[in-house]
Amino acid sequence: MRILIPALLAAAALPAIAQTPPAPPPPVTVPADVAKLRDAALQDDYAWDITEGLTTEVGQRQAGTEAEARARAWAVARLTAMGFANVRIQPFTMPVWIRGAESAEILAPFPQKMVVAALGNSASTGPAGITGEVVGFDSLDALRAAPDSAVRGKIVFIDHKMAPTQDGSGYGQFGAPRRQGPTIASQKGAVGIVVRSIGTDHHRNPHTGTQSFANGATPIPAGALSVPDAEQMVRILKRGQPIRMHLTLVSRTLADQQSGNVIAEVPGRDPSLAPVLVGGHLDSWDLATGAIDDASGVAIAAAAAKRIMDAGQPLRTIRIVWFGAEEPGLFGGAAYQKSLGTQPHWAMLESDFGADRIWRVTSKLGTERRTEARTIAAALAPLGIVAGSYEEAEGSDIGPMLAAGQPGVGLSQDGTRYFDYHHTPDDTLDKVDKEQLRQNVAAWTATVAVLAGPISPRPAPKAGRRR
Repeated sequence: MRILIPALLAAAALPAIAQTPPAPPPPVTVPADVAKLRDAALQDDYAWDITEGLTTEVGQRQAGTEAEARARAWAVARLTAMGFANVRIQPFTMPVWIRGAESAEILAPFPQKMVVAALGNSASTGPAGITGEVVGFDSLDALRAAPDSAVRGKIVFIDHKMAPTQDGSGYGQFGAPRRQGPTIASQKGAVGIVVRSIGTDHHRNPHTGTQSFANGATPIPAGALSVPDAEQMVRILKRGQPIRMHLTLVSRTLADQQSGNVIAEVPGRDPSLAPVLVGGHLDSWDLATGAIDDASGVAIAAAAAKRIMDAGQPLRTIRIVWFGAEEPGLFGGAAYQKSLGTQPHWAMLESDFGADRIWRVTSKLGTERRTEARTIAAALAPLGIVAGSYEEAEGSDIGPMLAAGQPGVGLSQDGTRYFDYHHTPDDTLDKVDKEQLRQNVAAWTATVAVLAGPISPRPAPKAGRRR
C-alpha cells in the first residue's frame, strides 16, 4: 500500500503537468525617451495644422489633375518649412478620369429625381443621357447568377447591407458591387449600372470610388446612388411595376497625365541602415477636401516624424512619403515600389483610415524581432491600444510591398463612422476630432521612435564669445 499510494498520486498529477501553460515571454521595458515623446504628442498641433492647411489652401486633390499638382507644390513647401531633409517629388504618369454632369431620374411608375455620383472610370452617357428599364438585385452574387437575358439592354441596380464595423472589414465584402458590379453587368449586356453607395450613413450624399472594367468588358455608365435613394429604389422595386430610369453620367478620360509622390526624410545617424517609411496619400476624390481621406493621414505621419526630429537624431532614417494617385488605383505606391520599394526597409507604416482613435496595433516584423514588436505594444498600451496579430500589417499604398516581404506595422483607427463620410462631399475638416487626432500622433510617435532606434539629442548651440 505504501508503494501504491505515491504511484497513484504521481499518476493523478500528470494531467496537471501536461496542462501547465507555457512560460510568459520576458517583460519588455519601454525606453524613457519613447514614453516622454508619446506623452508630449498628446498636445500635438503639427497634425492639425497640416490637415487644416492642406484642406483649406488646396482643397480637392483629384489624382493627375492641376489640383493634385498644387497639392504637391504645397507639400514640398510645407515639409521644407518643417525642417525635413531631401524633400523632393518622385514623378510618374497615369491615365486620368474626369467627372462631368451627373443626374438620375425615375420616369415611371413614380416619377422622381435621385442623387447619383459617377464611379471612377465610368463610361460617359453623353450629355443626352440614357433611358432604360431597371432590373434590381440584392447582391453581387444575385447578379452573377442571373441569366444574361434578364439583364441585356437594361440598367442594373445592386443593393447590399453594409453595416458599420470598428475595423472596417465590411468594406471588402460590401465594396464588391462597386468594384466588380460594372464589369459583370457589362458582360451580361446591361446599358448602365447604379449601385447602393458603399457607405454606412443615411445622408443624401453618394459615395464615389474607383472601379475598373476587367476581362475585356466594354465600359458602360456606372454610378452610385446615395443610401436613401437606393433604399427608395428598393421600395419602388417591391411594388412590382416596371421602372424606367433616365441616367446622365458625363465623363472623359485623359491619357498620360502627371502625378507624383512627395518624399522627405529625417536623416539617421547611420545612413547605411534600412529606413523606416511613414506615409499616407496626398490625393483625394473630387467631391470634397479629403480631410479624413487622407489629409489627416499624411499629417499624422509627418507630425510623428517631426516630433522625433525635434527631439534629436534617430539611429535610422525616417522617410516620409505622401503618395500620389492612391484613389484611382495605387499608382503612387506602385511607382515607389518600382524605384525604391525593393530595397530593404526596417518597417513601413501608412495612415489611411481617418483620424479617429487608434485601438489596435498589429505588426509583421518576423519572429526574430518579436521583442521589438512587443516593445511597441507596451509603449502604446497607456493610450488604450490593444496588441493584435504579430503576423500582419496594413496600408493601401504599402500593401503590395508588405505582401512582397517588407516588414510593417499597422495602427488601426476606429472605423465605426469612417464609411459615413468616405468618398463623399461630406469628407471635410469638421469631421476630424482634434483630441483623437492627437492620440493618433502619440501612437505613431512612440511606434516610429521604437523602430527608428535610440534618439541622440542634438548638441546645444555654442554660446558666442563676449566682446
